[in-house]
Formats: sequence, structure tokens, C-alpha cells
Amino acid sequence: MPSYYRHTKIIATLGPATDAPEMLEKLIREGVDILRLNMAHTTPEWVADTIGHIRAVSEKVDRHVAVLMDVKGPEIRTARLSENIPLELGDSLEFYIESSQPTSQGKAVSVNYPGLPEDVQIGATVLVDSGLLRMKVVRKTATSLFCEVLTSGSLGSKRHINLPGVHVNLPSLTAKDEADLEHGIGLPSGIDFVALSFVRQAEDIATLRRFLTERGSRARIIAKIEDQAGVRNMEEIVSAADGIMVARGDLGIEIAYPKLPLVQREMVASCQAQGKPVIIATHLLESMITSPMPTRAEISDVSNAIREQADAVMLSGETTTGRYPLEAVQTMKEIIESIEPSVRHPLNKRIQLHEPKAKMLRSAAVLAQELGKSGIVVFSRSGFLPYVLGALRPCGRPIFAFTDDAEIFRQLTLPWGVEPFHMPFCENPEDTILDALAYLKRGDWVEPGTWLVVITNALAHERVIDTLQLRQVE
Repeated sequence: MPSYYRHTKIIATLGPATDAPEMLEKLIREGVDILRLNMAHTTPEWVADTIGHIRAVSEKVDRHVAVLMDVKGPEIRTARLSENIPLELGDSLEFYIESSQPTSQGKAVSVNYPGLPEDVQIGATVLVDSGLLRMKVVRKTATSLFCEVLTSGSLGSKRHINLPGVHVNLPSLTAKDEADLEHGIGLPSGIDFVALSFVRQAEDIATLRRFLTERGSRARIIAKIEDQAGVRNMEEIVSAADGIMVARGDLGIEIAYPKLPLVQREMVASCQAQGKPVIIATHLLESMITSPMPTRAEISDVSNAIREQADAVMLSGETTTGRYPLEAVQTMKEIIESIEPSVRHPLNKRIQLHEPKAKMLRSAAVLAQELGKSGIVVFSRSGFLPYVLGALRPCGRPIFAFTDDAEIFRQLTLPWGVEPFHMPFCENPEDTILDALAYLKRGDWVEPGTWLVVITNALAHERVIDTLQLRQVE
């Protein structure tokens, strides 16, 4: 068995810096587990080409990764401008809906959301361009908001608007999202995960799940919690989704920024209690967009995510347009490799296990930890058992998950500690176990003499029963 086994997964976002086959091969060889497609900045043609390249490169290097489609979701943006609008402290700026005209002679810009004047009350805060421009609503009409500028700056084209604490009546799944999903679903070996932006309630997840199910897609849903409504409804969202992304970019604008670390910790704890994967995203190694080295603060930030035992950490701008995408992945690996061995938490005590088989998994994790140099072998056609084992967090013990389903195989790249293998199953469970042990030995995952905890079915008097076995690699 290798001297070190990485449990925390790495997600890299693709873009101009990384979407060429040559760079994809480097990323996959370097250890990226999931590749993210940010649909806010892509076309269907790019998606088709990129997924084709990902699958081809994976076959070439014999290391398969999952594809995460991150749909844009409901956004409020300003219009495209011929030139930037300079704003000074105390200036007045009018936001008017696209179907109308400005009602003043002063500075004005249109917005793409017709319900803005109705949803936002006088006195509310309006944040523009990731919070760089801060304004207060002082007056409104049926078609416009009039704001006082609280921070000076320059307003550019297509800037994102945040409305902290305001419930906007936007659909959870937009027409663009549906078109992007239709395209991704329709591709051969298409998307494995869908990240839904600005999830505010559990019904948003149900809407997307119905959409996917009606089209025969088994993609797992990752809910991005990015505003105050999502934080308030965190528990029900975690329950409804297949995983959570702590999207700290917009979230850090929507809530008071000193509370962001606390909210991150709460989300991780909620996911661990419900046995759901959690991804920490945004600004992890932001300085590496332009620098070959991270800052000390970024190293500490990533280290904190590892200590909290998040399932995955995600790179965004670092690997889309950054100058050092491969170095960013290498840095992430090095931080994980440095911090993980120091994390010696007991098994996840928060998790609520209901099924008897899930409780058996806890016994398997305890046994593997007490054996010392060991691991857990599990067989699954749905992914349920490996996901629960990952949620149990058996520190230092690899979870070798075998499946004969190619889609489940790729979806097992997300949960903490799970190393997936795609292998046909035999009719006799014993033959399947022997094939799996031979597979692990052949790939140098285990050494002769290693004791492994094996969870599988067995035939007993023509009945199939669940078993927990102890096997030694020969």
C-alpha cells in the first residue's frame, strides 16, 4: 500500500488556460479528480469538444475523472455599456428595467430583472461587481431604483448585482440552464454532476431533479449555497441535494464577511451529519492566477478546509485563465499531503445512520482503523455504500470502491477517501472479491500480507446476505 493516500479530492475549473488536450492530460496525471465546466462563460460547442477531449485523454492515461456542469442560475446583471460610468461617493445612480427608459437625466444603467423595483425596498443595500460598489436605495418607481453611491468606483458592463437579504422572484432553473443541461445530457458519456447556483430552498433541488429524471439523466446534484436564504434553509437543502458547494464568492458578499468562516463550518458540519459530500470553493489560491506561489493566508485557508475534512477543494480562476494552472494543482496537492496526516479525528460522530447496512459500515471503518495498515473494499452498483463510508471519515484508510457501472464509477470520484475502480462483477460474489484483490495488487494499491476489510454480498443456502469479511492479500 502506498505510504501516503490522499483523501481530499481536487476539482479544477476548465477554461482557456486548460481546455487543450495536452493540458488536460497534465491535469489528470497530476491528480485532479473532477473537472468543472462553468456555464456562465461557455458555449454548447465548447462543452461538446471539451467533454470529448476529457474522455479521450482519460482513456489514454487510464485515469478517469468526472465532469461537473455548473449552470449559471438566476442572476441580476447590469446592461452592456459603451463606456464605464464613473461613480463618486454621494452620487445618484438609477437602475431601470430593460423594457423601460431612464426617468432622470443623471447616471443610469438598465438591469435584466424586471421585478427589481418591486422586490427591493427603500433603504435596502445594493452591491455591484462582487461588492466593490456599494449603494443604498433612496427612492423607487414602478420601473426604477434610485440609489446613493456609498463607495466610489467605476461601473463596467454586465456587472453582477447582489441584494443581501432580499428574496427575488427568479426561477431556480433558467431557460439558459435548461438548454445547457439538455446539451450536456445528450452527449455520449456526458455530465456526471450538476451544480445548481443560488439554491434558496429544497424545492429548487426538486425542480432540477425532475428535469434530469424526465430526461433519463442520473447526474448527481450539487447545491451551491450563495445567499442568506440558502444559509437559512441549509438543513433542508443538504437533505434534498446529493452534495453541497460552499460558494464563498457570492456568499461572502451576501452575508457579513466576518461570519463567512462560521457559516462554512456550519455547512461542513451539516453535510457530515447527513452524510453528504461538501466542496469548499472560491479564492482558495486566488493569487496563483498571476503568481507561481500562493500567499501564506491562502495556505492557511486550504489547510483549514482539510482540517474540517471537506470532501473536495475547488480551483476556479486559478485554472481557467490563470498563468500557473498546473502549479496551482500541485500546490493544492502539497498542502493536502502536508495537512491530512496531522488530522486524527475519530470517526464522524455527527452522521445519522438509519439502515442496518449503513451501521455495519461503521463497524468496518472501526475495524480498518484498528488494523493499522489496512483499507476497506466495497462493491456497489448505486454508490450508496462508498458515499456512506466516505462520510464516516476513516482517517488514513483508503476506501477501494468497485462498481460495474461506468457512470457510478465516475461519480465516486467525489466522496472523501474513496478510490473508485470500474470492473465487471461475477455471478459468484467470491469470484468478484478475488478479482478485486487481484486488481488492487496488480496496481500496487496493496502489498501481499495486507489485511483488508471487505463489505460484500455472500450466498448462504441460496440466500444473498450482507457480510463484513476480513481478507489478507496473498
